[in-house]
Amino acid sequence: MRPIDREAVQGELDRRLGRTVYLHLETTTGSYTALGPEKKPPVIAFVRNAQVTYQRGSVTGPGPYRVGLKLDGGWVYADGLTDFEVSERDELLLAGLDPEGQLTVALQLSETPFREA
Repeated sequence: MRPIDREAVQGELDRRLGRTVYLHLETTTGSYTALGPEKKPPVIAFVRNAQVTYQRGSVTGPGPYRVGLKLDGGWVYADGLTDFEVSERDELLLAGLDPEGQLTVALQLSETPFREA
């Protein structure tokens, strides 16, 4: 993965516009990150292989970034994104990493289902 280039990510979002894609969305404060001194329990959200079709995709912010997808009935977005890549399977992989390199948020799009981990 490499640091987000807004124009490159926007181009990848635009390229998938109007197509039905598989969405992977994940956020965590504990599964991959160490608990801080406040010892709060982890908070996790996980969606895998949900099919979505978006009419608009946008990258905003000065970094870390927010990527939003406008759906028929609302929005899907991830905030705190720092890195991206396009995989050999043409999957758009976006991740937010903390200063220690631990995953805090992921937003991924693919025209084929994501493989089971």
